[in-house]
Amino acid sequence: MTAVVDDLESRPGSATSLLRTVIGLYLRDLGGWIATADLVALMGLLDVAPGRTRTTLARVKQKGLLRAETRDGSSGYALDPAAAAMLAKGDRRIFAARSMQPDDPWCLISFTLPEEERRLRHQLRRRLQGIGCGTVSAALWVCPDFLADEVAEIFAELGIRAAATLFRAERPRVAGELIAAVATWWDLDTIARLHHDAIAGLETLLPVPSSSATGGQTAFARYVRGVDVWRPVPYLDPGLPADLLPADWPGARSTALFAELTARYADASAALVSDVVRRRSVPGSPRSRPGEPASRR
Repeated sequence: MTAVVDDLESRPGSATSLLRTVIGLYLRDLGGWIATADLVALMGLLDVAPGRTRTTLARVKQKGLLRAETRDGSSGYALDPAAAAMLAKGDRRIFAARSMQPDDPWCLISFTLPEEERRLRHQLRRRLQGIGCGTVSAALWVCPDFLADEVAEIFAELGIRAAATLFRAERPRVAGELIAAVATWWDLDTIARLHHDAIAGLETLLPVPSSSATGGQTAFARYVRGVDVWRPVPYLDPGLPADLLPADWPGARSTALFAELTARYADASAALVSDVVRRRSVPGSPRSRPGEPASRR
């Protein structure tokens, strides 16, 4: 699970973040392996130089996401089996972001760790924040109940499942207004800023007018960059009920823009990736520039 944390810490738009996005979007559909040359070509469409891509590949490999593997005489990278579950969980977050309704259940997380486990306690809190949990007090956290399984997995992965008790609860009752309490449990300003950053990035990637056609290379570059800028949002935003959020909450706008981006570019982007890889796999097929139509080869 280290890769999950590191993934979220990678700055959107950086070579590391873009590479992870490409891997997460396409490597499984390619059978879990890709030639280094093809991956370098795809990253080139994102304006990442070959040398930078190879350096970034080495770093990502050290994090346990990839492993070097040669197939049919071609050097390449295979997805580490241990990363498959992490990527599947990422798919659910990125492409199926959930939101609570006012009557949906909550999850309360109570845990106790001794003082000598300060470092482990820090890791735990960092991980809980990384999936959208809020802090009621140092040892009491809260989140939508649909995140309870992910919470339990974090405790299990850290080897401290016995230190935690998870409660399924009704809507919390607080002294005063619940909306005010929620604003202290979560850093809503930071989450809103993520949405605004995503909105700004996605708006630059969507054409005007919306009916304009987009070629394969452009679709790939726009789609990957769009997923890359959106990806941190559904991790850190727990999907709280609308009545517990500020009136000008930007979540609906960023979610709608990401849905439009996906509808517009996802298929053409996948086709471009398939074409780049197929040209290597077909015997005698000439190597042309990524995304170049067959009629021009």
